[in-house]
This record gives sequence, structure tokens and C-alpha cells, in this order.
Amino acid sequence: MFLRSGNRIRFPLPPAQMASRVLRPRRLFTRLCSTAAPSSPSKHKTSPLLQSARHPAAAPAAAPLIPDFSNHREAYRSKSSAELVRSLLVFRLCSYSVLVDRHKELINLSRVVLGKWLFEKIMRMTFYGQFVAGVDQDDIKPLIRHNSSFGVGSILDYSVEEDLTQEEAEKKEMESCESLAEKEVKGDIHREKKFRPHRQFGDRRENVFSARTYFYADESKCDQYMETFLKCIAASGGSSEDGFSAIKMTALGRPQFLLQFSEVLVKWRSFFRRLAAEQGQGGLAAVDTKLDMERLQKSLAKLGIATLEEITHWFTRENIGLSGTVDLLDWNNLIDNRTKVAKLFVVPNQAGEIEPLLLQFTEEEELQMKRMLQRMDVLAKEALKKRVRLMIDAEQTYFQPAISRLTLEMQRKFNIEKPVIFNTYQCYLKDAYDNVTMDVELSRRENWYFGAKLVRGAYMAQERKRAKEIGYQDPINKTYEDTNAVYHRCLDYILDEIKVNRKANVMVASHNEKSVAYTLRRMHELGLHPSSKKIYFGQLLGMSDQISFPLGQAGYPVYKYVPYGPVEEVLPYLSRRAQENRGMVAGTQRERVLLWNELKRRILKGDLFKAAY
Repeated sequence: MFLRSGNRIRFPLPPAQMASRVLRPRRLFTRLCSTAAPSSPSKHKTSPLLQSARHPAAAPAAAPLIPDFSNHREAYRSKSSAELVRSLLVFRLCSYSVLVDRHKELINLSRVVLGKWLFEKIMRMTFYGQFVAGVDQDDIKPLIRHNSSFGVGSILDYSVEEDLTQEEAEKKEMESCESLAEKEVKGDIHREKKFRPHRQFGDRRENVFSARTYFYADESKCDQYMETFLKCIAASGGSSEDGFSAIKMTALGRPQFLLQFSEVLVKWRSFFRRLAAEQGQGGLAAVDTKLDMERLQKSLAKLGIATLEEITHWFTRENIGLSGTVDLLDWNNLIDNRTKVAKLFVVPNQAGEIEPLLLQFTEEEELQMKRMLQRMDVLAKEALKKRVRLMIDAEQTYFQPAISRLTLEMQRKFNIEKPVIFNTYQCYLKDAYDNVTMDVELSRRENWYFGAKLVRGAYMAQERKRAKEIGYQDPINKTYEDTNAVYHRCLDYILDEIKVNRKANVMVASHNEKSVAYTLRRMHELGLHPSSKKIYFGQLLGMSDQISFPLGQAGYPVYKYVPYGPVEEVLPYLSRRAQENRGMVAGTQRERVLLWNELKRRILKGDLFKAAY
């Protein structure tokens, strides 16, 4: 991705246009955003679980404070007996594969037989009531207030989705991911297979149970999604003082831009790794890789990218490598600063041949890219104004590098005084640790607030299948145990950073009791008190209440991911919840046992009809 003299390889865009191209996301984001549209701690009920929670650092190291997740009485203090029965019924139904596999047919039949009114009534009493908070911002307020009284906050998410057929989804995906420039170019267009649209994987909903999917229709639809996100931010700001709101980047613009930008970022990092291997540093973590500057300059000159004198001038002019070494952050900074004068942007491919990275955008495609960045800016400004933290959800690996980079640019701009923007890191990815550590290091160097949500990941089956059938390296860790190890490794790195730098923040978004317990032990070892509100926990509404509510009642910052929307329009979301619960056999079995034990206790104690307390 350097300029090269000569006429053998030309980048299609002139220098002035390239200065505003995706290769300069930080300055592009700042410039475009300037044209965008303007923009008491809760009281928790006391619980035996509190014990010494108010002063965990004073507790002996051998006895870390961990709420008892098997105490069904404390876990379900907030639930009425009717809610316990509903949970037992829903989880039991989700355990029957024949029902889950044919749920769409059963829903359609129920609509016809029962009629709209009775169908919605039954859904509210079962699946909708279990997993969805209500129809709109006003309807969800009682549940938000109720959960808050037990120490559990909310992450609002308007979960309405288009109910497209597979053919419709594939058609939309192909049209929105392939550029006009690519269609017009004859011959090889230098695109990696991973970052090309493929019709057989056009329906991105396939085998995805824990994340919603947006398909690009047109710019007006993206504006509608932005307005929906703005309403979520307003609702979150109006219902609590420390709320979150979640957004997806693919809802805000044409995914073609994310595909192409992701390919640029991946190739650029791969180039760095190749140069590192030449210096005997292959296999090191990105944060530990430091290239000798003189050897790096000679390698670039040997590749024919530019003369040694030109390359030396680049490093000198941008004050890069003053220590005699160049790390990945320096490398990324170099490309940011070289693009303003570059006439040709090239990088060696796997065969060692120099090739251009991108084809040009049409005028309309460039406008679409700008509008996407402007929508992001509008949302971030509104979140800052409403004192709401904005979480950017993770997506597929062929989109994620661009999503993460754009989120990083938002953090650089809006996380100056407090953490407003949170990025999501999927720990089932092989490069998750490198991504976390490099972003933490950048936040430290530039002195802004780092915000992360750690998840295991939502697209594993789809990612594995796509990599195998299309023919590129599987980005997913080999085993579930490997993913657990990466999750805890990333978590440890962030917790250590919080210990020494109070500007780091993390949400442990997990239904895994062992990971939550591990986090609590590490907090205790490091002396990180929950009242500092640097470490949060998150679970989905209607799931893992035996984790969420004990945490909240013990004073830990914990949040439920709260979806809302009309019954008919959230059916795709409910479909995924049913499939996800069917897949989480061990977790739901344990939850069913706890629910049943609490229900039996209330019957035997005569507490069956007592209100939640």
C-alpha cells in the first residue's frame, strides 16, 4: 500500500481523491462528521449475597467474593411465580428439536387458526413475554424500572427485522456488496476470495442464532434504521442514568464499503507480518512485534516499492521509528500519513507480485460511504448528549476489520472524557488477542478511554462453512477450549490495564458461569471494586437470570440486553432465541433445575402467590 514510481501499475484514482479514501479513515471520519446533522446511582435492594461486597479488597485473598449462582431463592427474588412457570415452559419447549425445527410452520399455522389477537396474546404469555420487554419505549419502562430496583441495568435494542425469504436476502446481498467498478473491469480484479460476495452465502442469517441481520435496500432505509437507533438512545437515556444502546454497522450503509475496506486493512497487516517473519519475528503477538527500522527500509526498497531514499524520507518526515524500531501501530500510522501524497497504492500479494489494493468507487458509491460515516457520527453525538454508552456489535469476519477500525475512529473522537463508544471483540477468532492488545496500546498512547465488550462469537458455524467451501483459512479457533482460553487471556489483559490505567473499561458479555466467576476472582485479586464501574457484566433478557440478578444484588454493574418491538415484527428474533436455547443444552438444563427448585420451595413454604420481593 505504498506509492511506486513507474507506469506499470496505476491506481485508478488521482491523489486528491485518494486523500479522502478509506485508507485515511481517521481524517476522513473527522472531515465528514463535521458536516453531519447536530446533534444518582440506583438503589439496590439488600440481599444476603452482599456479605462483604462493599469492601472486597479487604477480604482475604483465599476467599474471593463470588455470588452463589446456585442459590435459587436469591436468583429469582425478582420473579413472580407466574414468571417462573413461564420460564420453565419456554425452556422446556425449546428443548424439543421437532418443535424448534418446524417453528416457522407452527407459527404460520397458529396465526391462521387462532387469529391475530389470540396469537399475540399467547405469544405474550410465552416466548414474547420471556425474551422481549415490550412493544415500544413506553411499554418497556416498567420492566426496566423493576430490573433496576434489583441492581440490573438495560442495554436497549429495537429488535424488528425484515422477514425476507432466502432468495430475497441473497439478491439484496449480491447487489449491495458488488461495486459497479468491479462489474466493468475485465480480468483479475485482485480481490481475495474471502472479501468477494458469494451468492451461496448471501443469506447471512444462515446458522446465526444470537445476532440479528440487516440487508441493504437503499439509503432511505439506512436513514430509517438510524432514526430507530436514535429512539433507542433516547429511551435508554430517559430510563436510566448509566444505560447502553446497541447498534450494527451494516444497518447504516452499503456493505460493499465494509468489504473493500476490510480487505485493505487485512492485507496491510499481512504485509507487516511478512516483513516481521523476514526479521525472525514470525508468530509473536502483534503487541510484541517490533521491526528494526533500517532492515525494514531495505526490505521495502528491495521489493521495488520505492527507492531507499524515498522510503527513508517517509519515516523521517512522520517521526516514525525514532526508537530504531517500528511496531504495528507505527505501521498503521505510516499508511495514514502517506496516503495524502500517494499516486499509486500497492502491496505484495501472496506470490510476491506488487498489486493495487482497491478499485475506484463511483460517484454514487462514494456518497453512500460518506453518508454511512455521517450516520455513525450522528448516533455518537446523540449518545454523548444523552449520557448513553453506545456498543457497536460485531459481525462477520469479512466485514469486521472495517467495523472495528471505524469504531476505533469513533473512540478517538468521543472517548476523550469518558467511555462512550464500546467495540465488540469476538474471542472465537484467532486474532482476537492481537486486536484487543493493539487497541488497548493505542488508547494508552493517545490517552483516550478504551471500551470493550468481550463475547465468544455468534457466527462460528457460518464462518467455518464459508471458509471451507470458498477456500480460505478458517478464522475460528479449533476448539471451544481454545476459545475459552482466548476469552480469559483477553480479559486478563484488559483487567491488568484497568488496574494500572483507570481509562480502560470492559463488559463481560457471557452466559458462561465459569467465565463470570473467573472475572470476579480476578477482580478480587487485583483489588478492583465493583463500585468503580469499570467492569460490567451482560446477559440476554430471559436467560441466565441466576447470573444476572445475584450479581446486581451484590453490587456489581450488570445489564440485560433488552429487545423490544411489536409481536409480529420481532418473530425473527424470537426464532433465534428458540434455536439458541436448544443449542445451549447444559445451560438451560441447569436453569430449569434452579427454576423448578425455587417453584417447589414456594409451594412448600406457602409463598406461591406472594409478589416478587
